Amino acid sequence: MKKDPLNMKKIIQEDVDIELLLRPESPMEKAILEDPDFQKGLFWGKPRFGHPEGQIIYHIQEVFENVDRMNQSPSVRAKLRLITLIHDTFKYLEDKSTHPRDWSKHHAVYARRFFEKFTDDESLLKIVELHDEAYYAWRMKYIYQDFEGSKLRLDNLLKEIGDDIQLYYLFFKCDTCTGDKNQAPMKWFERTIKGIELVSL
Repeated sequence: MKKDPLNMKKIIQEDVDIELLLRPESPMEKAILEDPDFQKGLFWGKPRFGHPEGQIIYHIQEVFENVDRMNQSPSVRAKLRLITLIHDTFKYLEDKSTHPRDWSKHHAVYARRFFEKFTDDESLLKIVELHDEAYYAWRMKYIYQDFEGSKLRLDNLLKEIGDDIQLYYLFFKCDTCTGDKNQAPMKWFERTIKGIELVSL
């Protein structure tokens, strides 16, 4: 019998109606919610700083509420919902034990690989994979005082995202304005990035 180090039998809560909580709005959203690997990640997490809601499924609910409040076009809203569903759901696989950190084992990398089963839209895939990069660039500058490293990280993000910077920003805003997250990274991003159309929540 295989060991279950993450104790997934307890993490997956059979009494929770996933569809009722997340209300899929498209065949792709429904297919994602039905995937067993995805479902494992929905119930990972305990209340912690930035995420007092604890489990990923409740974070997704909060981000969905922000997406609705933004009142974007139907196509942008649909993209934001897909990014929201995927972005943090593979934290249960993330490995932070090595130093220096192995970024190939970051939850966003796992999320992108999973999402590739459902779409070949490079814009969505890149935003899922890079969704935390703006925060990391801010942290390097203001927490670690690594100004050069921060600039390189932000420049690389902007190069990779290219013309999709507005969609990236919209998701970053929806994601950051949840729980009790520090709003300083978002304010810095809005001051720093040229050409984005600022929105409020």
